[in-house]
Amino acid sequence: MRVVNAREVEAIEEITIKEMGFSEGLLIENAGMNGANYLHETFLVDLAFQETIILVGKGTNGANGLAIGRHLANKGHSVRAFLLFSPEEFDDELNRQLSLAKKFGVKTNEIRNTEQLESYFTQTGDDFFIIDAILGMGYRAPLSNYLFDVVNLINDYATVLIALDVPTGIKGDTGSMSGNAMRADFTMAIGLPKVCHYIGEGATHSGQLVIIECGFPSKTLSGGDKFLLGLDSISDEVKFRNKFAHKNTFGHCLVVGGSQGMTGTVLMASLAALKVGTGLVTASTWEDCYPELCSRIVPEIMTGLIPTEKEGVDEIIKELARWDSIVLGPGLGRSKRARSTVLRVLNHFAGPVVVDADAIRVLNIEEDAKVLTDRKWPTILTPHMGEFADFMGVDKAKVLENPMGHLKRLVERTNSCILLKGACSYLGLPNGETFINYFPNDGMASSGSGDVLSGILGGLLAQSPMEVRSSAMFADKSIIYESLKLGVAAHTLAGKYASDEYGSRAMTAGSIINGLSKAFKEIEESEEV
Repeated sequence: MRVVNAREVEAIEEITIKEMGFSEGLLIENAGMNGANYLHETFLVDLAFQETIILVGKGTNGANGLAIGRHLANKGHSVRAFLLFSPEEFDDELNRQLSLAKKFGVKTNEIRNTEQLESYFTQTGDDFFIIDAILGMGYRAPLSNYLFDVVNLINDYATVLIALDVPTGIKGDTGSMSGNAMRADFTMAIGLPKVCHYIGEGATHSGQLVIIECGFPSKTLSGGDKFLLGLDSISDEVKFRNKFAHKNTFGHCLVVGGSQGMTGTVLMASLAALKVGTGLVTASTWEDCYPELCSRIVPEIMTGLIPTEKEGVDEIIKELARWDSIVLGPGLGRSKRARSTVLRVLNHFAGPVVVDADAIRVLNIEEDAKVLTDRKWPTILTPHMGEFADFMGVDKAKVLENPMGHLKRLVERTNSCILLKGACSYLGLPNGETFINYFPNDGMASSGSGDVLSGILGGLLAQSPMEVRSSAMFADKSIIYESLKLGVAAHTLAGKYASDEYGSRAMTAGSIINGLSKAFKEIEESEEV
């Protein structure tokens, strides 16, 4: 599903109204009817509230809120609209919606200060089902003192808080807030999800996201360069495997890492590569760490040494074609020999490389951008926010303010696929597309979960067709992109199953690996329904 910013929303609305002949009132009517149906079926049939409260601003969001209230009243619910501004400030459509709402039995009160609003809550003494229809996608300026206090009051009193399109106080394009914002339990996004639902405070204040259709023609919703990563966005080409294949068909993945005391990281990445169906997996570490790795390795994984002497380096460079993909970085360390190893692989390996953890830490954009752009084969960087910021040489807070903007710039500068990891992860591709993977799971905020992800990606890339994984820069990379999307989705689903089975506190990186079988089963069955 496409994700849009404020400019794109304006373009969609303009095409719908000016070219397709829709009226603003028709869009509001559709949103009102569909929004009311969702609230009625999800909440109001089973939960008893004395009144449904709608907080009405002075723009389109307020008109949508009144339309929802009217349809709820028509279903027999008691609805009260608090008008936070004078109707004299309303435009014609909002005043029309206000008149219709009154005719359908929606009770209205004009509110001019928070004392009036608080008086209602304290005197009613009930559970409060509240719809925030104050400010919408176009909000940019800081909240007035009046609205700041309203937000504080609603956050304190709401039993269930539903935000309409965007929680009041959240800026539509950046997801940031100016000191205060509604803490919604659910956000009903009109037409399409918005960028602000997945960035900064917008992600933490939107609650569960629900899409409410408003009648935008399908042609206006296509295109774009930002999408939610879901099972429906993964190609069948990478979901299913040839049942008559042999192990060499499914590739050979090399995992390089594991400094002193950190061999568990390379082992977890290797196990993950094995569990996603890679035909052969080799774990390679430094000579002084090799005994530790061997003592922990499982029989199905082969082992090797990272060469440091010139003879060994020259020999391994000649033999790089043995592998179909390489994962660099889990526990590798940040020494000079680690940097040298990373650069050798990037310069000499004719295939996809996943650059993770320490392999990112030993590089930086100013010195190493050319190494990445000169590669004719797929390069995948998987930094978390801190690694991303250090690599780019920018403040982490700046990245958090605009993660997709920074991501897009780095993708363009390095011609690499970049997975910016976090509670909400962003996959940026050289074709200009960005996929948003929003599935917060605090159980995955633990040691090793990133190593598992890099192993999953490396293993799936090893299984891609030879002509794709070893192709030059002008070849079609779509299968590579599909494999990355599949890997991110599988990691997320496996984490969900691990959390379901063990709980988010007790799950580990190993639990995620154990959840991969269920994850792939769900992915494969998703197309059969």
